[in-house]
Amino acid sequence: MNHYYPELGIAIPRILLPKNPEVLAKWPVIACDQFTSQPEYWERAARLVGEAPSTLHIIFPEVYLGKGDDMARISQIQRTMREYLDTGVLTEYEPGLVYVERRNIHGRLRRGLVLAVDLECYDFLPGAETLIRATEGTVLERIPPRVKIREGAPLESPHVMLLIDDPDDSIFREIDRWNGKLPLLYDVELMLQGGRVTGYRVEDRELIGSIIDKFHKLADGTAFNQKYGLSGCKPLLFAVGDGNHSLATAKAVWERVKEGITDPQKLTDHPARFALVEVVNLHDQALEFEPIHRVLFGVEPERVLERMARFFERIGARLTCQYLQDAPENPLESVGRGSSQVHRIGFVTEAVKGYFEVTKPPHTLEVGTLQLFIDDFLKDDTEVEVDYIHGDAVVGELGSRPGNIGFYLPPMDKGDLFKTVILNGALPRKTFSMGEAEEKRYYMECRRLEF
Repeated sequence: MNHYYPELGIAIPRILLPKNPEVLAKWPVIACDQFTSQPEYWERAARLVGEAPSTLHIIFPEVYLGKGDDMARISQIQRTMREYLDTGVLTEYEPGLVYVERRNIHGRLRRGLVLAVDLECYDFLPGAETLIRATEGTVLERIPPRVKIREGAPLESPHVMLLIDDPDDSIFREIDRWNGKLPLLYDVELMLQGGRVTGYRVEDRELIGSIIDKFHKLADGTAFNQKYGLSGCKPLLFAVGDGNHSLATAKAVWERVKEGITDPQKLTDHPARFALVEVVNLHDQALEFEPIHRVLFGVEPERVLERMARFFERIGARLTCQYLQDAPENPLESVGRGSSQVHRIGFVTEAVKGYFEVTKPPHTLEVGTLQLFIDDFLKDDTEVEVDYIHGDAVVGELGSRPGNIGFYLPPMDKGDLFKTVILNGALPRKTFSMGEAEEKRYYMECRRLEF
């Protein structure tokens, strides 16, 4: 790939966007891994889009995975991608970046920068010391279905968001110097309470050079170790905030593709070696870490709590349970967070709300303590399903249905993220969410995956 900075794992991509501005109204849709227990969301999106060109037609919403028509859907997705390329729906720009301003329905503005990253510089395995690392555990079983979608696809459109730890906001302050000079690419109201997104083309060589210089400073080994009070650690430039399984899928596909490449130049330039992402500063004021709650489906709630007590007793911890008569939507709001020695987790069933405390917890984070039990529980009860939920209200709605139990988790301090990943590796899967579900990245920019 041209304009490639191997020491940073960054490439300047050729972006594709709809050629006709009128298409943009229905083009962007939310990340495929959202609203997985709410098919009605995706049904509403489908009605809004209809047959119009849209990223809805080139993604596979996970709510529909495993319904018996996966391969037919994947074939249709790939045919539609080729149709969009062949019929001129999409136009390709010269290499450049995209500066993104995303305003949610509450008016908060989050800023991002779309670029491509080198998958050779990314590793999701425990103990990774690459420039790009996972922040949460990767569930290997989730990768093969996604591989089937990406393999043979001529396009990608990202919902991956990478975080940088840039307290001085040096990169986006550099972009601010060009305020009013960047060409507008799109300005779109997002469907179903997604807010608004505006994109500007970053094509000036001087500005791109200045941005790359700021990335070099963030990746400098000496400065990196001083920042975190460490010694001899390899720099972590990008931490995966959202879309880790999508990035892991891109990595898996690239590992297969490169096995068949013998030309060294093609090995360096092949489009499948790279993945399109949006980079966001961890210190962006609009970026909030929300907990990802859990709901178990098809259970007897009282039996779950009994099993939980026995599980924690078996591993040297102790569980006590407290029922609340007049609990708020999230019971933790009335009792607060626990401590490092006592983890406090809320719950809701059809009959009751409350919270439980785990004394001498087996993990440093509440989410890790709960997930240990859920994983153990699911080993014996294979008919039980679990979903990972954004938003207190959704947990309350789903958890209070007959045969379900919902669990509320406290948020993680985002300032602890980089040092925790550097020292301890990836966090338990689904530890945090960057905002509510409606604030997730919408698919917009595309990039070719074939020469």
